[in-house]
Amino acid sequence: MRSNGIFILLLLGALTAYYVYSPIPDEIEERWKLMVTDCFFRSLSHLADLSELLGLKDYMGVMMFITFVEGVVPVSDERVRVTEEVFDGVEVVVYEPDQQGGDGELRRAVVYLHGGGWCLGSSRMGPYDLLARQMVSELNAVVVSVEYRLAPEHHFPVPFEDVYRGVKHFLQRHVLARYSVDPGRIAVSGDSAGGNLAAAVAQQLEQDPDQQVALKAQALLYPVLQALDLNTPSYQQNQDMPILPKTLMVRFWSEYFTSDKSLFRAMMSNSHNSLESASLLKFVNWSVLLPESFHRPYKYSAPAAESSDPSHTIAAIIDTRASPLLAPDSMLRPLPKAYVLTCEYDVLRDDGVMYAMRLRRNGVDVTHEHYSAGFHGALMFTLWPTDFKIGHRMKDNYIRWLKQNL
Repeated sequence: MRSNGIFILLLLGALTAYYVYSPIPDEIEERWKLMVTDCFFRSLSHLADLSELLGLKDYMGVMMFITFVEGVVPVSDERVRVTEEVFDGVEVVVYEPDQQGGDGELRRAVVYLHGGGWCLGSSRMGPYDLLARQMVSELNAVVVSVEYRLAPEHHFPVPFEDVYRGVKHFLQRHVLARYSVDPGRIAVSGDSAGGNLAAAVAQQLEQDPDQQVALKAQALLYPVLQALDLNTPSYQQNQDMPILPKTLMVRFWSEYFTSDKSLFRAMMSNSHNSLESASLLKFVNWSVLLPESFHRPYKYSAPAAESSDPSHTIAAIIDTRASPLLAPDSMLRPLPKAYVLTCEYDVLRDDGVMYAMRLRRNGVDVTHEHYSAGFHGALMFTLWPTDFKIGHRMKDNYIRWLKQNL
């Protein structure tokens, strides 16, 4: 009887170890910590799949648990004053240096857009709240975190329109004056899907003839920038890497655009393009736009220019507000200086590298910081128990760049 119990314990231990273990490249620091972190995300993803299959709750509805469990109530402290406002119908959280009596000094400002694949996340999550407070303290800046509506309840372009409306409201001179912000020292920034929105906002502001206040900088943290080719070298190399495997990124893309599951299947096979989008594939031709070191053993193969989803989603996929990498050169030339952070072990690596290349070719001042041992989302993993050394380095370097360039 006792031997049976020991056998069951060993079996359970072996199964647990098998489930927790995932192949992580040796270059990545704190590999076991990443394995355990990834185990949580995979478990939640499997639960979400099961829930959707049984008709209990849709996939993203279950995945929102991450947003809830990391939620905080942003409150003022001895160094930072926090207020929750509504900018032209859009909720924002504003972080300001605590001014005892006010000193009249004009300050920098950063408009920050959270990540989460346009489907998850919130500015009211612990990592974003902490980042905003650090930027306020270290930059003496005003930070505006935008709480945009999420897919799949609100498909593209709603999340972008929320962000754009909120940013435009903030960039009015009388609003900037209320927060003692220097109109010449404002940046837009974001991570992952937030980096996508930040890049799109920067482009659209430059195209707006009525916009009087211009951005000084854009800071894009492992941004997602195109949906045409989902089989670039980084998608191939990192399709099973934490924290963003290819299946999850493709699901984010498809749910951003539509609730039609056929788009997800087409995107997974990279057969979602059309004759209309074929002419834009030159903007994601990584055999030209990526440095040789990123090619690895992969050979360039353009996605099939035929679509199994002939609906309006094709128009959305090629819209530069959704895929900023597809913007023509004329839209890139007037853009403000840029900071682009990319990670080696990230399906989105090549999006950021190609965008940095295209910006440079069009005369934009670009700082491209690539982390050869980095993984997606690392900059936000700076709180216990998911506290990674590389996340702290990324955050320090990012804030240092803002301090020097804003």
